[in-house]
Amino acid sequence: MALDPSIVKRLKQWPYREAKQLEKVLRRRTPKSGVALFETGYGPSGLPHIGTFAEVARTTWVQRAYEIMTGQPTRLYAFSDDMDGLRKVPDNVPNAELLTEHLGKPLCDIPDPFGEAESYSGYMNLKLQQFLDAFGFQYEFKASHTQYRGGVFNEGLGRVLDNYEAIRAVILPTLSEENREAWSPFMPICESCGKVYTTRLLATHPERGTITYICDQPYKDSIPACGHQNEVPVTDGRVKVGWKVDWALRWFTYGVNYEMYGKDLIDSARLSSEICRILGEPPPQGFFYEMFLDGQGRKISKSIGNGMSLDEWLTYGPLESLSLFIFKKPEQASRLHFDIVPQHTDEYLQHRAKFGELDEIKQFGSPIWFIHPDENPTFGAKLNYAALLNLVSVLNTDDQEVVWGYLKRYDPDAEADKDVIDGLIQRALNYFRDFVLPTKEHQLPSAEMRPVVDAFLAFLATYDGADGTEIQNAAYACGKEAGVNLRAFFGTMYQLLLGQPQGPRLGTFVALFGVENTLALAREQMAALESAQG
Repeated sequence: MALDPSIVKRLKQWPYREAKQLEKVLRRRTPKSGVALFETGYGPSGLPHIGTFAEVARTTWVQRAYEIMTGQPTRLYAFSDDMDGLRKVPDNVPNAELLTEHLGKPLCDIPDPFGEAESYSGYMNLKLQQFLDAFGFQYEFKASHTQYRGGVFNEGLGRVLDNYEAIRAVILPTLSEENREAWSPFMPICESCGKVYTTRLLATHPERGTITYICDQPYKDSIPACGHQNEVPVTDGRVKVGWKVDWALRWFTYGVNYEMYGKDLIDSARLSSEICRILGEPPPQGFFYEMFLDGQGRKISKSIGNGMSLDEWLTYGPLESLSLFIFKKPEQASRLHFDIVPQHTDEYLQHRAKFGELDEIKQFGSPIWFIHPDENPTFGAKLNYAALLNLVSVLNTDDQEVVWGYLKRYDPDAEADKDVIDGLIQRALNYFRDFVLPTKEHQLPSAEMRPVVDAFLAFLATYDGADGTEIQNAAYACGKEAGVNLRAFFGTMYQLLLGQPQGPRLGTFVALFGVENTLALAREQMAALESAQG
């Protein structure tokens, strides 16, 4: 059942904007597949990564928005281009010598170096499906080799042959002068040696549905050619097409209505759209997303290793916090580095805690509605990830039960969210071990700040309560009365207690750790630091 149009008008988040545009397009024509068809692509030369997750997640959010707005079913194809050839042996696979002799062949025709599947791409395709299944994505998997060799692409390949020069006219202006004459949309797979990068087209025979090729082009001196020549049909997997044409071929064959792509593929998407029209189908609605950057604002590159993997994020933050990071402003470049994990974890918890209080329209607009499809999650605990990080920092323990002892005293109702908090504690322990502990440096208060610190500790010594707001107000009053810079004063307390220049709301931390424990910790640290100074 579709949402009321008056509600749809009020939904402004980017997945709804995309879905509204798609609905306008499909209002004018019936989808070729019968339903709105979404597609996302994958290159199986390596394992799925954080970019794979981001593209599929964003696509499914638009898909979900379309379904709720229109009340109509949709489909999502996850496509693996496993007819692509292997140009070089990856650095991180076993049995590298096994792959070396198969360089230049399609990934689907190369033995699996891991020894677990029928081919190299079979292993990678399995990992992709396990990856998507683990995150609950609903999709239909399509492998390039089954589509080519099973005849699914035959009609489209025939149209490529019939429109050979028109397609060349689209691509040639984008190539350097020396590469134009040899370029062909077809990439024959040599019948003799099985390679795809060593062949070149000699002639086309559209009246017979065939092409003539020769295998005489060594690839970068690392992949030899065998010299075989023959005339073959363009159908049933004897040839593949270059990827810009391949993209258009999939859009034409399936009738894809929506596909996302990175900013670096904008020109490719434009060219593929032109080719799709030549084949006889309108191209899908497209949406380009910006790229991830590292902490210094540089483009993430596998070769220099400045990125952050999906497993690394999940070591320090829950999957939902990554989903929130990906959900926010996909049209803007985002810095992907370890420092943002706590921030996005706390933002996610805030959204989750407020979700049940929102009216229906605001719930549809909340990131939680997309991150937790078909759920109504809650979070009522009076703590966040930042507070947990700082509690772990002063407890100096890997025992979750010890941490829980403090949490239950601070918030007796916290066990209602035990499943969520257990995961947060473990990730806070990981984050503390890897990022906080190596940089901890406790410091004595300066001569200016020492009287203010003593005044605040004197308050704690006489305070008989556990109210974080009261404690925060008292700390504020101590700094105000002394006339010191309040930011500097709170920084002094963090440096003394936590060994770092920044921290949580001081009152919240004291209430969580305990007034007596905080007082004892401060005195112990000052005594140790004074002793170290002699």
